[in-house]
Amino acid sequence: MPPSDLPLSDTAVIERLGADLRSAGYTTDGVADLLGEEANAALGRGVWWPALRAADAAPPAQARLATIVRLFILGADEAEESVAQAFPSNGWHALWVNRVIDRTATGRLRAALDIRPHGDEAHEFLVISDQDAAMRAAPVSHDHVLGIGGASISLARAIIREPVARALDIGTGCGIQALHLNAHCDEIVATDTNPRALALAAATAAINGMRWDLRAGSLFEPVAGERFDLIVSNPPFVVGAGDRDYIYRDSGMAGDALCESLIRQIPDHLEPGGTAQLLANWMIADGADWRERVGGWVRDTGLDAWVVQREAADPVDYISLWLSDAGERPEEAARRGAEWLQWFAESGISAIGMGVITLRAPASGQHRAADVVIEEIAGAGEEVTGPEAQAFLARRTYLRTSTDEELLRRRLSTAPVFLEEQSLPGEEGWQQVSATVRRPGGPGAVLGVDEVSRALLAGCRGEVPLGALIELLADFHDVDADALAAAALPVVREAIGRGILFEVSNAAPAAG
Repeated sequence: MPPSDLPLSDTAVIERLGADLRSAGYTTDGVADLLGEEANAALGRGVWWPALRAADAAPPAQARLATIVRLFILGADEAEESVAQAFPSNGWHALWVNRVIDRTATGRLRAALDIRPHGDEAHEFLVISDQDAAMRAAPVSHDHVLGIGGASISLARAIIREPVARALDIGTGCGIQALHLNAHCDEIVATDTNPRALALAAATAAINGMRWDLRAGSLFEPVAGERFDLIVSNPPFVVGAGDRDYIYRDSGMAGDALCESLIRQIPDHLEPGGTAQLLANWMIADGADWRERVGGWVRDTGLDAWVVQREAADPVDYISLWLSDAGERPEEAARRGAEWLQWFAESGISAIGMGVITLRAPASGQHRAADVVIEEIAGAGEEVTGPEAQAFLARRTYLRTSTDEELLRRRLSTAPVFLEEQSLPGEEGWQQVSATVRRPGGPGAVLGVDEVSRALLAGCRGEVPLGALIELLADFHDVDADALAAAALPVVREAIGRGILFEVSNAAPAAG
């Protein structure tokens, strides 16, 4: 019997496949143990041959796992007998019928899908997707379904993991975001325009013992009239002329219209107090401030927003990244790249911004101006994480609901921070030119300080009210206390907003 049109249409085969993979020890730790530290590290850098050597040298007790690793991680051909032994519940024929494996011209078997372990601190998953370009002898297909990648992992890390009733994953692909949502969401609706993506998402859900409401359609079309407590999206955000060469990256909408449309529709689908988090790309025109463009999108929603640009890529680097990702032949990549670059030039685009956007709806009955923060945070180790995003929103609420008079009555403490001083050599030795306080690991958690604000932060130990501390500093510097308070409060608010200062009785929201 020939394979079906879409992969893994037989749920019984999926269940047996998962059982065989797990019984063979096909987990993140199991693979790392099989390969060893050096080969596993090399594989992470894209060097595959040490891993193949380690798999070939596996002891008999790990023979099944070695076969699975060679098939799905290293892209090797395997004999029918080896595959049958690795998958005793299914055998190789059922996997071929369900398009998990292909037969080569020599009669050997090769993986047709990418199936690999993936986990976080508390959970272990199996993810089913298409093989990336590095595993194929040809470009990826039009309906290619991405697997685990840098973008999907960065979004998963950025999601606020509060328990909620209903969550929506727009552009689910193979279901990576839905996998992580499962631990804290009662109901998960996941959508995609690609039938193959929905088939692989269904397989990913089934092999992990999960149930998602999978729906076909673009953006919010499949959930018209519905609202959610949490909306997440890693959409096809690639900026281009509006072609749709590859469904996973191209929306068919020119420029950054897809991201703009997605953001503008979110308010109609968020419950009061609900949160939306997404990855986005945006155009940066010659001489323009990207904050104005993206700021217009989010301010019109009426939602609180934290927009973080992680990178601004020039057109050549941006195009090269996506051409490489698709694995196109050199002559085709050159032609497409030239056309793409010409479109950027004609559109006056000098760079493409890439980042993560967190939005939150006001609570029920709350009527106020939206609180919008737009910033560039590109430093290594300053990635947006779920705990940091949750703490950021909590700090903004704290600042919004605290008057200056109330802050002066509160006892504040400084989070674990470093004081960093910058000096230049001069005629009299090193001359300090600037100083900053930085909270390690906090996105954008840095604050410029002068002599007085340094002393103020050092004195914030949660022992005396802020107002009393300012009075002590005023006496020491022989200045008016009210004038010093007026000058210090904006710095204090900025420090609280960055998680550098927090109220001792309310440490979690402020410290991050």
